[in-house]
Amino acid sequence: MSNTPLAGGAEFDRIRAIATALGDRARELGNDTALVKLGDSTVALSADVSVEGVHFRREWLSFEEIGWRAAAAALSDLAAAAAEPVGVLAALTLPEREPEHSFVALMDGVGAAAAAVGGKVLGGDLSRGGAIQLAITVIGTATRPVRRAGASPGDGVWVTGELGGARAALTAFLAGREPDPAARARFARPEPRIAAGRWLAEQGARAMLDVSDGLAGDAGHLAAASNVALVLELERVPCHPAVHAEAARAAEPDAVFAAKGGEDYELLVVLPPEYAGGATFPLHRIGEVRAGAGLQLELAGEPVVLSGYEHFA
Repeated sequence: MSNTPLAGGAEFDRIRAIATALGDRARELGNDTALVKLGDSTVALSADVSVEGVHFRREWLSFEEIGWRAAAAALSDLAAAAAEPVGVLAALTLPEREPEHSFVALMDGVGAAAAAVGGKVLGGDLSRGGAIQLAITVIGTATRPVRRAGASPGDGVWVTGELGGARAALTAFLAGREPDPAARARFARPEPRIAAGRWLAEQGARAMLDVSDGLAGDAGHLAAASNVALVLELERVPCHPAVHAEAARAAEPDAVFAAKGGEDYELLVVLPPEYAGGATFPLHRIGEVRAGAGLQLELAGEPVVLSGYEHFA
């Protein structure tokens, strides 16, 4: 079940209640991607919903960007499982008076995002409703699938790319300002790290997820799933160039601003101590796994308390 993390807090309580009610019918709850063994293959499946007024506003994005963004968010779950995309199913809802070309533009964005990672639009559904909603189901295959669980004390914690770009754009949008162009691109056209996920699996990745709910939230999800403690040094967090100006406006250290932001869709990965480097993409070590439980954040040696995005807060 996508965007339903196995972690502490209100969201964990909701998922635990669902899992308890469903019992053996819902063993995969708590992972963003369901991994189903079929013969010699592992099929990866995930679903993600993008809702107008919750995940985006139409005055910020074109219809094509809305479609791309919704599909990319779901495809990012495949990246975190180290899966290769096969395609997407798109269930699209638009308001009654929305013209037909809006459907076409939205689906053009979905199709472009799928094609960018080697997938296709396999099918879906169209309906009328009160607001724009895209329910995207993604299908892939995984040779070396990776889950949230699997981290062990002594492992290193790493993150791909740069964080905070999407939050920098969102902060500007909410303040009525035009975002930095590079930050806007991070928000409007995120890139699922498919190739990076597969490469990290080949290097022995123990556990992995995408940073969709913010580093502070997602690191806690990974710690809970693996039943370990994660210690992250925020000064090591790679920040998007647009973060500095928006962090100054928010009166926050750059790394704190970046760690609180979600929807960057980079990969948070736990690698074994013997990992020797060699990535051809940006990959930064930001902490380590220790015995215990929970998430410990530090900035220049001082403890910091942050939380990630809560869908029902």
